[in-house]
Amino acid sequence: MRHETWEVAWQDNRIISVILPSSQLLRLHAGHTGWAGCYIWDPVLIVCQIVLMQCIYYSFLGLWLAGVDSLVQTSRSLDQIFSYEALGFATMQGRLSMMAFILNSLTCALGLWFFIRRGKQCLDFTVTVHFFHMIGCWIYNAHLPAALSWWLVNVACMALMAVIGEYLCMRTELRAIPVNSGPKSNL
Repeated sequence: MRHETWEVAWQDNRIISVILPSSQLLRLHAGHTGWAGCYIWDPVLIVCQIVLMQCIYYSFLGLWLAGVDSLVQTSRSLDQIFSYEALGFATMQGRLSMMAFILNSLTCALGLWFFIRRGKQCLDFTVTVHFFHMIGCWIYNAHLPAALSWWLVNVACMALMAVIGEYLCMRTELRAIPVNSGPKSNL
């Protein structure tokens, strides 16, 4: 069995880079601890986070739409998620569907905060989630969206999700790091 070791580069009594063995990559990411600003590119982790955010997006969108549908006693359908015509200002159902999409962007911002935890990546994951949603809508409808209301709602949802998610992540990242200067006596 081959033993892999960490390679650490020092400069002026500071660590400037760390190369981890491949078996250690997920351990560093799992706890979200380590050096401030330390990030290792891990494609498996990124793909898992993308899948997780898509699951959060569609799960909570389904819950929000089910809640809205129960308020107005309408039937549930995949059209509410994927059809371009479902989002519109003209009907009450269209406006309520828009409200569900807006509420879902707030829920997804919490998902960014809990699972992504990096302010610099919030916009990337937000655009990725909405890009895959657009691809899903394109496949479902067999053409690109032409409804202005669909574009307005999705751009507003992207902005809300990215800004709120980044705000929450930045608050967590900028929290003061407690420094223990030594044991304190109880006098």
